[in-house]
Amino acid sequence: MVAIYMLIVAMVGGFGALNGRYAGGRYVVLTVCTLVVIGIFGFLRLKRWGWALLTGGCLSLCLWIMYMSHAMHNPGLLIMAGLNLCLFLYLIRTEVRERLR
Repeated sequence: MVAIYMLIVAMVGGFGALNGRYAGGRYVVLTVCTLVVIGIFGFLRLKRWGWALLTGGCLSLCLWIMYMSHAMHNPGLLIMAGLNLCLFLYLIRTEVRERLR
């Protein structure tokens, strides 16, 4: 379920970057989305590097949403940041890490 959610988020971010929604950081967003998609496929194969990329992408997305919430003065975005934080906390559990190769 985490992989499906992060795949949808990465696809929306990637298409947004390709359509010019992120004028200043277009290539940064594309790079992060690409790394998250690569991490998703590694995570689905239970590889440690996939888990690391997915965990880093989940945390960076949470921090970016918190920053955007503060910059835009929109506290409603904190709900999405909280969801991403919950997914990050799920991914760093010992039971999840023990299943990886």
